[in-house]
Amino acid sequence: MKCACSVRKVRAAPEGNCKVKDREADAGASDAGVPGDGPSPQGTGRFQRGRKATARPQNGQANGDVTQQKTRKRRKRRRGRKVFARDGAQPQAAGDGAAAAAHAVPSKSATAPATQPKPAAKPAQSDLPRRPAVSDLPVFAALDLGTNNCRLLVAVPGRPGQFRVIDAFSRIVRLGEGLSASGRLGKPAMDRAIEALKICGDKLRNRKIRRARLIATEACRSAENGEEFIDRVEREAGLKLEIIDRQTEARLAVSGCGSLVERDTDGVVLFDIGGGSSEIALIDVSRHRSPRLANHIVSWTSLPVGVVSLAERFGGRTVTREIFAAMVDDVAARLHAFDGRDRLSHIVASPKFHLLGTSGTVTTLAGVHLELERYDRRRVDGLWMDGTSVDRMIEKVLGWDFHERVANPCIGADRADLVLAGCAILEAIRAVWPSERLRVADRGLREGILSELMADDGVWRRNWRSGQRG
Repeated sequence: MKCACSVRKVRAAPEGNCKVKDREADAGASDAGVPGDGPSPQGTGRFQRGRKATARPQNGQANGDVTQQKTRKRRKRRRGRKVFARDGAQPQAAGDGAAAAAHAVPSKSATAPATQPKPAAKPAQSDLPRRPAVSDLPVFAALDLGTNNCRLLVAVPGRPGQFRVIDAFSRIVRLGEGLSASGRLGKPAMDRAIEALKICGDKLRNRKIRRARLIATEACRSAENGEEFIDRVEREAGLKLEIIDRQTEARLAVSGCGSLVERDTDGVVLFDIGGGSSEIALIDVSRHRSPRLANHIVSWTSLPVGVVSLAERFGGRTVTREIFAAMVDDVAARLHAFDGRDRLSHIVASPKFHLLGTSGTVTTLAGVHLELERYDRRRVDGLWMDGTSVDRMIEKVLGWDFHERVANPCIGADRADLVLAGCAILEAIRAVWPSERLRVADRGLREGILSELMADDGVWRRNWRSGQRG
């Protein structure tokens, strides 16, 4: 005989009809989609979204006996969801006993209110530690106008030594284009930089900035008309840039990468391959370590050569192995003239020594190494590469022609004519300070500026979570 039972309504089935088995009864689950209280004594009790089902007699048992043993369920709301509880039963919460008791359902038959569990008193709102909103925190800004890029970061302080970026801007402007040949900044290059700086100025004026530092580096530092360009920036973009010296640039690069030097490290050679110069700092933390990594610089140099200037002198689009070797030799000669290059000789052979690179060259190689379909800073920043991997990546890029470099998503058209010049500088650095470990940093001057601004302002000496000074 064909069964005509309803899915939504369960009736008592007369003897001889087909029996309907509740598939959820054995699991003790309610129809509301949340855990139930377990099966009834007969294993057939069920509630359907607040509607009481008619009990079906089993093995000759009278309907009244089933109804008498059946307990009622009531529904209450807890934390925004429906919960079913039996009269007189306390549903167990998935936490400690006190939390479960606070949500216990009192029985209707209870006549003595004093015996009912009392909800735990909630702490007053004023007693709770308040994490400040972004709008309550001071805002700091750092701008870096380099030979190749214009970059801006706006951030608020976080935990000691950390900050949270709330706005950013980056654009390749190639301010130093043609500088190595003419000694001057060209008008098209200055126009590109001005347009980018106008965007940065708008971003800064739209926020209440507590402190900011806006710097310009090698292109403005070495150009005959560098100061004239700085005056034009102030007139047209409303920003007053500061041309920093090479030592300051090296220190800021170190400050920006401090968190990537682990506690068990004895020594690091940090290098920042820029567009017009390359900064190298030798850091010794074998004896002690202070909060500011820049305090441990034992020697530094700034080479007046970067990816833009080197590519303009040797060519960047078509780079043969002979041209590449000539670029490496050019940089190596400059490094051998660096008197302080041996200040870490007692550490270089140690497994606790490594290189730390912060530049577009090393981040590009890291992206190629990871075979990223698009550049992802979260995967690149802090990545470790061994010597074999670095060799393989340089060999791979050197084997590509210009169009193949353009086609790679981590290189693209903006870097295709510069990446091999950067690889040549990296090879020269690795020859002087050989290491089987290279750590990649997608951070640098801007992060160093922000770290120093916040430290000098004392924001990390305050307890931002409670809003009081520590």
